[in-house]
Amino acid sequence: MLPLRVIVADDHRLFRQGLIGLMKTRRDLVTVIGEASGGREAVQMTRDLKPDVVLMDIFMPDGDGLEATACICEKFSDVHVVMLTSSEDEEHIYRAIQLGAAGYLLKDLDAEELFNLLMGVEYDEVVMTRAVGARLLRRIGKPHSEHDGLTDELTEREIEVLRLVAQGASNPQIAESLVISINTVKVHLRNILEKLCVENRTQAAAYAVRCGLAPSQDQNHPIG
Repeated sequence: MLPLRVIVADDHRLFRQGLIGLMKTRRDLVTVIGEASGGREAVQMTRDLKPDVVLMDIFMPDGDGLEATACICEKFSDVHVVMLTSSEDEEHIYRAIQLGAAGYLLKDLDAEELFNLLMGVEYDEVVMTRAVGARLLRRIGKPHSEHDGLTDELTEREIEVLRLVAQGASNPQIAESLVISINTVKVHLRNILEKLCVENRTQAAAYAVRCGLAPSQDQNHPIG
């Protein structure tokens, strides 16, 4: 597996340089190919360098991180934007995922956990800790009435996959638990999203929790 090509977008130079220095210790996993101090610069750099991942702060001058995320996700579908911010606001978390961000991480994250979570990008997983996921679930709230009973359309295996997703399992963990291939997991997830009329696995996990298929997540643990 080739290292992820990363752009770091943060207006705090000291934090940005510290993060880049940290990533240089794991060149086998990540390679920093650019750094931006504002939203518009991040978008322009994404256009020029075509990274795998943009680590995006929210509070920045010259176009904030959410505006930049919306633009990148719309124009560069192959680029994964992962928010890396100090904001724990439920509305920011919800908005970032709604705009297409691949994940939402807080700046107090442990270094090793940061690297482990970023690797989930390779499997198109939503990158966030369980604590952030819990905030997102609270923000999403109750399902609309038109979604009632949609789990009846899922097969037994799809319900098993959905339960594991809601418990925070990654695609490889689901594959190992159910003794199936990662590609088969992806097929099941695609079918689940279509049947539940949701856009991503985070929304599917929220639906599972609200329907009682899995317990609510409130501990600091990766969500796939």
